Amino acid sequence: MSSKPIIQVENVSKCYQLYDQPADRLKQFLFRGRRKFFKEFWALRNIDFNIHEGEVIGIVGRNGAGKSTLLQLICSTLFPSSGQVQVNGRIAALLELGAGFNPEFSGRENVFMNGAILGLSHSEMQARFDEIVDFSGVRDFIDQPVKTYSSGMYVRLAFSVAIHIEPDILVIDEALSVGDGAFARQSFDKIMSLKDAGKTILFCSHSLYHIEAICNRAIWLERGHIKAMGAAHEVSSQYAQSLIVNEKDEQATNHQPGVANQDTYKPARIINITGYADGVEGNALQLQSDKSAFSIEIEFEYDAELPLPNVAITFSTIDGLGISSLTTYHDDFQIDRGADNRSRVSVEFPNFPLMKGDYLVSVFLGCENALHCYDDASGIIRLTVNQPGNEQGFFNLPHQWHQLE
Repeated sequence: MSSKPIIQVENVSKCYQLYDQPADRLKQFLFRGRRKFFKEFWALRNIDFNIHEGEVIGIVGRNGAGKSTLLQLICSTLFPSSGQVQVNGRIAALLELGAGFNPEFSGRENVFMNGAILGLSHSEMQARFDEIVDFSGVRDFIDQPVKTYSSGMYVRLAFSVAIHIEPDILVIDEALSVGDGAFARQSFDKIMSLKDAGKTILFCSHSLYHIEAICNRAIWLERGHIKAMGAAHEVSSQYAQSLIVNEKDEQATNHQPGVANQDTYKPARIINITGYADGVEGNALQLQSDKSAFSIEIEFEYDAELPLPNVAITFSTIDGLGISSLTTYHDDFQIDRGADNRSRVSVEFPNFPLMKGDYLVSVFLGCENALHCYDDASGIIRLTVNQPGNEQGFFNLPHQWHQLE
């Protein structure tokens, strides 16, 4: 890793002028600053950090925290109100759906136009063209105006251009959430190959799992300020604890495995989930702390042409605070390929260790390296845990008392 930063953000602030009505813009111009007809909104305030070559940086924060503004400043599509941003290298960005595309141009014309904007010659783009189109999967429509493309086709072509120009820095702002499951998996594989090649990546996502799995460091933005910056797992943990999720019960009732829209392609899909507490079946269960046996059975199907998926299970409080998680990937549990490309697995928790309280259990299906999520059932099982004593906390830790002389 180079000692010289590839990106330097020095005391950067960004202020927007908000007008109540269009006529106020004209008044502001005519009065030449002698009166103020706008309100100031500071999207970013005094942001300072350096990024070195080869780092993968995650950016987290609530909607409106300033994440997209920061990325646009780094990409020079916006300019700071104060401070400066220095970028040393070729940058490719996927900031929003169709950014940089002319809707009247064909996909082919937009590919070459984007290459020219990024400093590549026509011959250089010609050499990359077939690879770009094949990766995007839009060859049948490459000569059609992009205004006729679906949102998924848009983002696939834009992402394919961005990663095939051999950038020094790749900036991604949640755009991959538009793609379908197969393309999202393909995209994350490509991102990991760029990471392995020593490219610098800025990755803005609401998926804390991806932030932890992909990034070296993370930046947490809160109301335009840096709330925390450091190791990805530490920052994502702090951010997760700050979140209050008020819609967990609604999510639990809305997700019904096995009755999802079958027209939507997913590389793997949850078919059924069943919970058991001391042999009693259900999705709302009563347990005794440190006594009851709890188990979950998960049935799922998958694309026969892809590697077998992994299963992940998380436990959280009702307000969304993560308590614990486990995966077949990290436990090195090998799932067998079943008949008709369906498999069933179960996991058991003897002497269930959670202490008194209400908890939600969520189940996820991920790719073979547990990076991309194919399907999920959030809050699918609700647990109410009771205990005879008045001990506090989440877990009853194994312990022994000793009398000392």
